[in-house]
Amino acid sequence: MRKYLKDYCKAIPAACCLLITLLPNMANSQEMTSSEIQLGLKKLNVLASVMYLAAHPDDENTRMISYMSNHVMARTCYLSLTRGDGGQNLIGSEKGASMGVLRTNELLQARKIDGGEQLFTRAVDFGYSKNPKETFTKWTMEDILSDVVWAIREFKPDIIITRFSMEYKKGHGHHSASAILADLAFDQVGNEKFFPEQLEHTELWQPTRMFFNASTWWDKELKETAKNDKNYTSINSGIYNPLLGASYADIASESRSQHKSQGFGDSKERGESIEYLHLIKGDAMDGDVFDGIDITWNRVAGGAEIGKVIESAIKKFNPEDPTTIVNDLIKAHQLLDGLKDEYWKKVKQAELKRLILACSGIYLELNADDYSEAVGVEIGVTSSVVCRLKINAELKGIKLGNIDTVVNSNLEHNIMYEIRNKVIVPANPNTQPYWLLGDFEGMYEVNDRTKIGPPLSEPTLTAVYTIEINGAVLTFNVPLKYWWNDLVEGEMYRPFVSMPKVTANLDNNVFVFNSGETKQIAVNLKSHTSNTKGYVTLKVGDNWTVTTPSLAYNIKKKGGEQQVVFEVTSPAESSVAEVSVSFEEPARSFNPITYAHIETQVLLPLAKSKLVSLDIKTVGKKVGYIVGSGDDVPASIEQLGYEVVILDENAIRNSDLSEFDAIVAGVRLYNTHKYIVHVNKKLMEYVKNGGNYIVQYNTTYNLLTKDIGPYPFKISRDRVTVEEAKPIMLAPKHDLVNVPNKIEMSDFNGWVQERGLYFPGTWDDKYTPLIAWNDPGDKLTEGSLLVTSYGKGTFIYTGISFFRELPAGVPGAYKLLANMLSYRDKSNVK
Repeated sequence: MRKYLKDYCKAIPAACCLLITLLPNMANSQEMTSSEIQLGLKKLNVLASVMYLAAHPDDENTRMISYMSNHVMARTCYLSLTRGDGGQNLIGSEKGASMGVLRTNELLQARKIDGGEQLFTRAVDFGYSKNPKETFTKWTMEDILSDVVWAIREFKPDIIITRFSMEYKKGHGHHSASAILADLAFDQVGNEKFFPEQLEHTELWQPTRMFFNASTWWDKELKETAKNDKNYTSINSGIYNPLLGASYADIASESRSQHKSQGFGDSKERGESIEYLHLIKGDAMDGDVFDGIDITWNRVAGGAEIGKVIESAIKKFNPEDPTTIVNDLIKAHQLLDGLKDEYWKKVKQAELKRLILACSGIYLELNADDYSEAVGVEIGVTSSVVCRLKINAELKGIKLGNIDTVVNSNLEHNIMYEIRNKVIVPANPNTQPYWLLGDFEGMYEVNDRTKIGPPLSEPTLTAVYTIEINGAVLTFNVPLKYWWNDLVEGEMYRPFVSMPKVTANLDNNVFVFNSGETKQIAVNLKSHTSNTKGYVTLKVGDNWTVTTPSLAYNIKKKGGEQQVVFEVTSPAESSVAEVSVSFEEPARSFNPITYAHIETQVLLPLAKSKLVSLDIKTVGKKVGYIVGSGDDVPASIEQLGYEVVILDENAIRNSDLSEFDAIVAGVRLYNTHKYIVHVNKKLMEYVKNGGNYIVQYNTTYNLLTKDIGPYPFKISRDRVTVEEAKPIMLAPKHDLVNVPNKIEMSDFNGWVQERGLYFPGTWDDKYTPLIAWNDPGDKLTEGSLLVTSYGKGTFIYTGISFFRELPAGVPGAYKLLANMLSYRDKSNVK
């Protein structure tokens, strides 16, 4: 039964409908355990900071981060130059910007586990790069360097640790580039003439040392080298911490396992685990990376007294009654108000506030009635407060947007207080990640210097709770979220997002037309509030026509959908154009990214796709597709006019495969699905009986079988990363590059990111290689497209990146794929 306590509320604006109720206690997953509180108390007395720096999500050494954060108890961050946009995806079909958002959130989940923080620069991961010289043709060095300098000046690390060396060896160019940028930044970050415009918002800083996190992976003699060189030191991440019930290596394994899109599940290795650090810049040391650096409160003027108060709290802490140290924590917080060092004041006050809430048993929450609402529309919001321990606490008020609620209510022991408000959802560009608001290629466009670096945009709405605890008034910021109970998972949360009233999703990323052809293009509208109606307009490029450019829509319910269908005609000549959707202004698409291991993210990219008009011929009607790790190739095959049937293990085992004119294996099928080993014989029988089996790229790592085709070939790490690399036709008269479409040199123009990857390096003589190419300075690679006859049918293996080129609307990729799907060895046709 609920009891209404209206007397607790004063000076409530008329626009606000408010109610306070008493509810039973509510469990919360964000509570701190007594061990976490104790570790947090110890961290309060450590004034050290560490920056780990590398190029991508998953480059970071989570063992080093876990050790520095939980053993040294230093404030530790990982600065990743990129968000991993160009990476491969083992768990879904996200690519490009969506992939970057997924991997950003995987990093955040990793940091929640290992105790670090996360920062980024504006660098775009454009895919594999073979050397730093190539990398800096895509990245503007000065701009990325300014971001690294900014991050150092803001985070103020005592030491920097790089994952990679400047000495380029065989490997990723982004890796060496990250070390080069770190080296340049270390030398100049303390120079007031270096990016002086930054000093309007921050101040100079000079780290004491920079280390290279050397590894036995690439230096087998490292253990002996480190013994005899005073510039090396080591740490043991295998140390067991009984307070946490795990070693730092254990914690690191859990953290690394959050990189699920990369297939980086990591088993725990219990026991000693040595990591090596090589001093490459800065002051000499005597074994300890913090040698000569004061990491106590004595490093800041007026800090000694604060340290004594915290030490008293540590000694007095009683895990069965943490309220006994609340006054000490409050006193430390108050002493920090007088500290002149603004950096450590901000850092330690934030740590203290979290500990004060935990030791007081106070829990704060701000929940919306739904996970989203349209801009300018009213939504219900519940502010929740509960004090689960016996302590003198009073809720003074809550400020949410322009609503300032005065409460002045004592918080009774273990009683949940709920305050109901209705707020107008603000126009907030933060629903779209801040780094995706503008156009980008090698770098994201972020015009406000102060916004560069954070992992995510600011929350749509944040409430400020004012609470008096034992006579001290403190404020706490709480972001608006949506809470619900899942029948399987239980209590769940996701960020609240402000939405356009209506979003528009086109059916495909690319629409392929024959010259002069008329096709229907469907637009799926979704309403994010009630009672939306109006007109939606389809805009096309020059020489393309839409029969009826604007169509009406009327959607009654929030969450309701309506499909509108436009007739579009392509020009008589070949053409690549853009198709876009608009209401009164350009429309946005609704693109949620939902996985169990991250908080759900919503992207709102502009509603647009590519139109491709070309004379393209195909043979056959029906294609089977075996899904690998996930890609958008099936939709692209449908654009060529084929019926596509998705085949799973059961269908392969029990269906008559002869009904398919071709069967295509999705990317990394032979890395990801164990069943393929057992059904591959059936697929070879399909080929032998006259079928056409096309296998897209697989990696050398975790390859489930080497017996992919009818004859042996060995996958290598060969790849061509320069998308403009000139192709050489090795068998220019071969039917696969001539029938039914003549493949011209112009068909290799306008490709994106790369030519291909993980090409076979050696193969049986029965295979015919068709295309060779190379990156500048590399030898020719000839294994990107292999074809052979087997029985009455054909087998094709390709490392060409169709999974990137087709969704990008590259006409030549469609022509080449059409030939592969249509291919029949004439010598087998009677």
